[in-house]
Amino acid sequence: MTQNPENPPLNPAEGTDLAALDQGTYTALRTARSEGRLELDGTWHQISPRYVVSQLLQNGILLVIVLVAAAVLALVLHQTWAWIPAAVITLIIVATMIILPRQAKAIGYMLRSDDIVFRKGILWQRMIAVPYGRMQLVDITQGPVDRAFGISQLKMVTAAATTGVQIPGLTQGAAEALRDTLIEVAETRRTGL
Repeated sequence: MTQNPENPPLNPAEGTDLAALDQGTYTALRTARSEGRLELDGTWHQISPRYVVSQLLQNGILLVIVLVAAAVLALVLHQTWAWIPAAVITLIIVATMIILPRQAKAIGYMLRSDDIVFRKGILWQRMIAVPYGRMQLVDITQGPVDRAFGISQLKMVTAAATTGVQIPGLTQGAAEALRDTLIEVAETRRTGL
C-alpha cells in the first residue's frame, strides 16, 4: 500500500499524526482532583481556544436578539412585562459567557491502547471511556460560526446512548486526524455487540 505524502499515516501501528491533535490548542489541561488515582498511559489533548471566541460570539448574538425582542415588545407593543424574562435570560447568558473560558480548558481527550477517554466539567466533572471496538459512527459537524473560526465538533456514537461523546472545538485538522485514527483503530478492534 502506497502512502500519500500529503496525508501522514494515522494508524497507531504506523504512527498517529500527534502534531495535528495538539496544533493550536491550550497548553495545559486542568486536571481533576481525583486524577492521581487513575492509571492512564496516554497523553491528554485539548480543544482550540478559538472555540471560546466562537461561543462568545454566538452567545453575544443571542443576547442581542433577546434584548431587541424585549425592546420591541416593551416599547412598540407596550408589553412592559417583556423586560422580566429578558433580564433573566440576559443574566443566564452573561453568566455562561463568564464561565465559558474555564469550561473550555476543562475539556480534554486521551487516546489509549483500547479506548478513548473524554473529560469535561468544572464542578460536575464527567469522564467517559469509549472502547474503540464499540464505536458505530464518528461524525464531524460544523456550524456557520464554527466554520468561520476553523473549528469542528467530533461526535462518536456507540450502541449505548449514555456513552455517546461529543468533542467540541477541535481544529479541522485535529478533527479529521482523530476521526481517521478512530475509524482505523475501531476496524481492528471490533468486538461482538
